Amino acid sequence: MLPINKIIPKAIICLLMVIMAGTTVKAQTTQPTWWFGVSGAANFNIYNGTTQHLTNSLTAPTAFHKGNGVRPYGSILMEYRPKSVLGLMLNVAYDGRGGKFKDVVAPCNCPATLGTSASYVAIEPSIRLGIPSSGLYFFAGPRIAFNVNSGFAYTQLKQPNTNGEFSAMRKSLVSGQVGLGYDIMTSSAASTTKVSISPFVSFHPYFGQDPRSIESWNISTVRAGIALKFGKASKLAPAEVTITPAPIHDFAFNVRAPLAAPLKRQVSETLPLRSSVFFDEGSTLLSPRYITLTSSQAANFKESQLQNEQQVDMTGRSARQLTVYHNILNILGDRLRANPDATITLTGASGAGPAEGKTLAENVKQYLVTTFGIGDTRITTAGRTKPVLPSEQPGGTKELVLLRAGDRRVDITSTSPQLLMEVGGGMMKPIQINTTQINPLDSQVVLNIDSAQQLLKSWSVDVTDDKGTAQHYGPYTRDQESIPAASILGSNTTGDYKLVMTGETRKGLPIRKESTLHLVRQDEAPTKGLRYSILYDFDSSNSTTVYDKFLTDVVAASIADGSTVIIHGHTDIIGDDVHNMQLSKARASDVKATLERALTAAGKTNVKFETLGFGEDTGNAPFDNNTPEERFYNRTVIIDIVPVK
Repeated sequence: MLPINKIIPKAIICLLMVIMAGTTVKAQTTQPTWWFGVSGAANFNIYNGTTQHLTNSLTAPTAFHKGNGVRPYGSILMEYRPKSVLGLMLNVAYDGRGGKFKDVVAPCNCPATLGTSASYVAIEPSIRLGIPSSGLYFFAGPRIAFNVNSGFAYTQLKQPNTNGEFSAMRKSLVSGQVGLGYDIMTSSAASTTKVSISPFVSFHPYFGQDPRSIESWNISTVRAGIALKFGKASKLAPAEVTITPAPIHDFAFNVRAPLAAPLKRQVSETLPLRSSVFFDEGSTLLSPRYITLTSSQAANFKESQLQNEQQVDMTGRSARQLTVYHNILNILGDRLRANPDATITLTGASGAGPAEGKTLAENVKQYLVTTFGIGDTRITTAGRTKPVLPSEQPGGTKELVLLRAGDRRVDITSTSPQLLMEVGGGMMKPIQINTTQINPLDSQVVLNIDSAQQLLKSWSVDVTDDKGTAQHYGPYTRDQESIPAASILGSNTTGDYKLVMTGETRKGLPIRKESTLHLVRQDEAPTKGLRYSILYDFDSSNSTTVYDKFLTDVVAASIADGSTVIIHGHTDIIGDDVHNMQLSKARASDVKATLERALTAAGKTNVKFETLGFGEDTGNAPFDNNTPEERFYNRTVIIDIVPVK
């Protein structure tokens, strides 16, 4: 059996849980004035004082002092509850105050025990204080108790066991109690027969609770129980109810159109090199995705061979740029060969432990040593279970396969300035790429409708020219979508269009918004521009210190006054779509804020910014999401600088 100092807190906690479970129903009847019922409870009795003279003929050799016990309590009850907060309560009850004293040891070194079955018939009138609009109430009042059992059981090793009646037991006691309860209505709001289940707890201090007229034994009691109450109510006259329809959200539909839609743009791009080599699950060998050379091929390799345009890219970058990244080991070998004083550290992580992680690092080192002839003392290897900056976080449970694939890699670090970005920091120098974009982002018609993802099932757009020819786009579900201006123009060089957005709310209501659009096709001569990229750690919207310096010293310095800067943020497909959309917007805003500070400091105030967040949208993602490196490169912000025309 649990000790009483543990039982009492548990009983109070259970009572509070029951109280919190109570619900309030809308009244359709009056509340009864008179309530009748029964209650049952447990008395947690705590003994203090001294008891030694048990009867006129029996005195224990050693006095008993402290004790406790749990005994039943049961009552019939009546309550008077007028409309005011004050009311009256009356309980007539059987009240068990028995228990057991702590064992003592007599002078003969004999253990002795004493238990009592003391009980009473109690009359407990109380004042009731109800809390308006709540089932909670407080009560306090006297307790008048009449003794009906004064029995005891005494044992001692060298005395016969004795069961008897305490002498000098008071026939009646007058004490007090305070407590609280909670009325939980179990009958329906329309029923005139009200039924309430009411958990309660009360405290009976030792004042007036000296069971005997001799010695100093006194009892304090904590009572916890539940009452079942019944009352008779009257029906209320139905009240007039005015229903006010909920307001319909006034969706805002905005269209951003280019002044002139360029069909092509020649771009000089600064592509960051992700300084990691990813390994396939279950293999410690270099993945066949990475381009490896023979020793004779490596002798003629120069990273400059990757810079010139080899094919025409669409707005996305995956075909060309991923090929550049998959030459990471050859680029690294070429740079180490050209800078004989440079050194690197390869840190492998596999999830299986540091030993396998180091094996991954050693295999990368072996390629650089045997293929490019790099001295093995210039390359330090280490192994870890997880990378220094892992994607999988402690306690994570979702998409663990993708996260762990991103953590199975070898990270390349160096303290040699020949390998680092020109502006300093721990990232490798980027590589310059010349390419051509078809339908760049500033030639897109961007459609925005607020709260679409939250409030609409879907929405579509019909684009109609001045001849009545209509084009339909959609359905869409997100707040922002884009359409290439060339798709709308077709073979036309210019056009005026009416846009009608139609959709359906999640409650089934139709919506319709209109706008207009004027488009001009730019001549065929390609414009020129610059592009930069910023990579982010997993689920982060704050760029690293090295990128802040890169944005300030390199990117901002290349923005001429009067230019347009288009900043678009992206994420990989890991995580919730809504969260990823917000994350991509936060990344774009982070880059914009850094560039604005740098431009203001340089006195360039005539620069136009356009920021877009695409989230994990696969239609606008820079790369696919099939491999870890593609997902890492999709955690990015791309900066397109359109020069003054």
